[in-house]
Amino acid sequence: MENGEPLPSYEGLAAAFAKAKADKEREEAQGLRPTTRDAAVAQKQGEVHFKAAHGIVIAFFTWILVLHALGIYLFTSGFLLTRLVLDQKSECALPPTDIGQPYSPGSPETGCWHPKSFDKAVVILVDALRYDFTVPFQAEGSEIPHHFHNAIPVLYETAINHPNNAFLLPFIADPPTTTLQRLKGLTTGTLPTFIDAGSNFAGTAIDEDNLLAQLRNASKRIVHLGDDTWHALFPGYFEPNLTHAYDSFNVWDLHTVDNGVTDHIFPLLHPSNTSKWDVAIGHYLGVDHAGHRYGPDHPAMAAKLNQMDGILRRMIEQIDDNTLLVVMGDHGMDSKGDHGGESDDEIQAALFMYSKRKYFGRSSPSYQTPPATAKERPVAQIDLVPTLSLLLGMPIPFNNLGAPIEEAFIGVKGEDYKNLALVNRLTAAQIHRYQHEYALARGLDESTRTSSLSLWATANEVWNSLGGLKKPNRDQLRNAYLSFSAYQIETLRVCRDLWARFDIPRMLNGVTILALSLAVLAIYSRGIEGDRSELTPALLARGIIGSIVGVLVGVGFSFAIPTLPREHVLIYCSAVGGIVGVTTAFWYIRRRIMSPIPNSIWGWSSVIFTVALSVGFAANSFTIWEDEILLHFLTTFGALTAISSFRQKVPADRVLGLYHSILFIILTRITSLSRLCREEQMPYCRSTFYASATSSTSATWQLAIPYVVALLLPTFIRGYYDGTLSYQGSAVLWLGFALRFGLLLSAAYWTLDAADDGDWYPGYGDILKTTKIIIAQITFAIALAFGYSTFSWSKPLLNIENKSKQSQDSSTQVIADGGTSSITILGYANVHGSRYALLITMWLLAIALVQKPMGAGAIGIAAWQIFSLFEIVDTNKLSDTPIGPVVLGLLGSFHFFKTGHQATMASIQWESAFIPLRTIKYPWSPLLVALNTFGAQILCAVAVPAVVLWKQPPKKKGLLGDVAKAMGTHILFYAVINLATTMWAGHLRRHLMLYRIFCPRFMAGALVLLVVDVVGIFIAIGGTRLSFLSVGEVFGWH
Repeated sequence: MENGEPLPSYEGLAAAFAKAKADKEREEAQGLRPTTRDAAVAQKQGEVHFKAAHGIVIAFFTWILVLHALGIYLFTSGFLLTRLVLDQKSECALPPTDIGQPYSPGSPETGCWHPKSFDKAVVILVDALRYDFTVPFQAEGSEIPHHFHNAIPVLYETAINHPNNAFLLPFIADPPTTTLQRLKGLTTGTLPTFIDAGSNFAGTAIDEDNLLAQLRNASKRIVHLGDDTWHALFPGYFEPNLTHAYDSFNVWDLHTVDNGVTDHIFPLLHPSNTSKWDVAIGHYLGVDHAGHRYGPDHPAMAAKLNQMDGILRRMIEQIDDNTLLVVMGDHGMDSKGDHGGESDDEIQAALFMYSKRKYFGRSSPSYQTPPATAKERPVAQIDLVPTLSLLLGMPIPFNNLGAPIEEAFIGVKGEDYKNLALVNRLTAAQIHRYQHEYALARGLDESTRTSSLSLWATANEVWNSLGGLKKPNRDQLRNAYLSFSAYQIETLRVCRDLWARFDIPRMLNGVTILALSLAVLAIYSRGIEGDRSELTPALLARGIIGSIVGVLVGVGFSFAIPTLPREHVLIYCSAVGGIVGVTTAFWYIRRRIMSPIPNSIWGWSSVIFTVALSVGFAANSFTIWEDEILLHFLTTFGALTAISSFRQKVPADRVLGLYHSILFIILTRITSLSRLCREEQMPYCRSTFYASATSSTSATWQLAIPYVVALLLPTFIRGYYDGTLSYQGSAVLWLGFALRFGLLLSAAYWTLDAADDGDWYPGYGDILKTTKIIIAQITFAIALAFGYSTFSWSKPLLNIENKSKQSQDSSTQVIADGGTSSITILGYANVHGSRYALLITMWLLAIALVQKPMGAGAIGIAAWQIFSLFEIVDTNKLSDTPIGPVVLGLLGSFHFFKTGHQATMASIQWESAFIPLRTIKYPWSPLLVALNTFGAQILCAVAVPAVVLWKQPPKKKGLLGDVAKAMGTHILFYAVINLATTMWAGHLRRHLMLYRIFCPRFMAGALVLLVVDVVGIFIAIGGTRLSFLSVGEVFGWH
């Protein structure tokens, strides 16, 4: 050291430290780092080399992320096809067929294709108005009424007391049951496509022909009040001085939108203002928001339905004789108040029409009473479009596939089959015209429409036969009506099949990219001998060069064969080119490539867990019960490690390993008590996540769970630090105070939220809202701002102790000073693990805040299990095996379900977007929803580096390569799951449960993979940079 040589090991550093201690305190402080010029240069070179190697590892994993994104995009764009939108518009003066009666078409004032029946319309959309909300409760057995029963009786009472003035029918939505897709169907008469669900909160204007466009073209004045989604779909359609739009996404606000609609709509109904508008649309959101916030079986739902009952009674009284009142729901809600899927409760809405003058009829006396359930006499929501168009004298939109509603055209006596046949003929003719143009645009031959064309010919023959009769009788006219109706039904079926067609080449190429990238990741993570960080620069360089060459080849192909879709070719060629480039690098280092076949029970266990889970997704029952499968896998792992612990030679390892294995199993079992059941699991599953199976709020006793977590979890985590004497320095401030205080604030937030929800303090609602938002913001500031500051500036968690010579502890480094005393460095044996694990606890706090009380308990247990896993891996010497990262993948997937989520759209907890915010703010609101939904996977991904860093001393070499190996293995687990769910969704694309089970699981798998990629690369591996730099600054670079 005196000659300026860099210190080669900790022993030299220890001797220098002992010598410095004998001089004076200043020199003692300098003893922990080289002081000569050459040593300083070597230290700097080591730091620069580490930063470069770390950056290249980040870049390589980012390249893997890009491959995953390209493969998922290519498959998804071929799997979730959008319908071809035609530009043609229906015209008032050009009916689709001859009218066949003494009536001149072409005038919006009298009616374009059919005499108009009403001058004006008031359309009231009560979001999520489920049909059983509107009919009287009929007890079955011991069933008792719920809060949503008999709370809005006005619709049923009016329909049954005045059947010629009103009717009430089930109104069936086409999934997905998101508001934006429902509005498209309600105005265009077309079927939605599944991929449109992703645009529910970022709608774009409707370009195809629709009812509102027809009204505007006829110079009708349209007023809109309520949900601002309408303005995204129909920009510039509404009267600016009379229209009032409100934010639709804040599901915690039950009253602002509804009060605004009510305040503005009744002045419009006053006779002095009716000349200012032709169609008024009021979109109420309170019922939907009450469902999301509380669930349907809650007093808040009853209060909201009662409010709507009073509002609708006033409207019925105030409209005039020439105004049609339409009241409808756009979808229903499930037992927890959510929607988005296709369960019966989600698609069964209500439709009510009312006129002051007698206009409506029934084809049978038995139809006077509204259906008792939504299974009886339902009408499709797309049927509203031709019905409303003809009643208001407008052309039927060009792309419509719906049929006129019978009650609106059969006449007061229920016998006007001539009119019913006529309107069905007009609608069928428009559908036929649309289908002809669609077939031409798509290049379809008539074989795809053979059945519907046959029915079209038959219906026309029946209609033409009526022309030879002086006065067709009731049965003949009814037959004509049924013939055109049969054509419409068959055409709808053909279109459903037609729009379920898939682009197989894109799907296969997407799967190919995912499979090849998985192979590359598998070799990189588990098939390379030695430090893979040394080889990453060559792999990355060849991968990038290959991608560039692939792009050039793709450009050449797209110009040489213009019929090939350019985007498809470029994506595929660039991805495959990059993979080929990395493959050449693997060949170059082939002597370092190992056999991928596992050679230990832990390797085989990792493979079996991953492959068994992946294969099971081919069965809908396995997919439905995935949470139970994961429970058994994790329990099996705990049992295996308990057995392995008995075989450890060191007694301390044997006891510690057995203790943490048993603890891991017990915690897994405790967590399994938190359940949110999906519909398909009934009646074999009982939900415990909320207060009840029909609620979306927490029970009062559940509010205690976050407090228990806040009081106990920091103590438990401290216990793991105490085990290696690492509870030093910044850990004392963070674990001892900041983490506990942040968790207490999080618990306080949910208590205030419950007080706000339950109206515990009437009149203080605004104060409660403001207070809880401030608390949430402070909690996030502690977790991320203060947390990252602490993590960034923290020194290694070490402490120097002067004491009498005693037996050396494995967690300390003892340096003799030549006398009876010694210097002990506390925390030395776990300097890397303890330093990095601070990052896990910071994200734990942020994730716990956005979880419901039961979810906060699950996340707290997940963190506890993560630290126990570290000890299990260490005591059983498993840090070099794949089992640690794979079990973290299983753990993240398991706790995804235990935090109140399922692989369904309806289980997304959208209200988490408003925990620290009052309104939607991009990109923060979507990020909050992602943090809530994938919090468990995010926490486990952040923990991956600690699996290989826990209890690793500073002189351990190749740690960066070990981190890359562990993170690659963890991502590999999710990549296999994603590939499996993708392949099964493609293979089972004609399965009855595709859009209910397999497609949502594929989408969840793809999103989780991308989220874990991003978190693993930029938060976990990125976090090791700060941790390694901190340790390297003190102990040098090895």
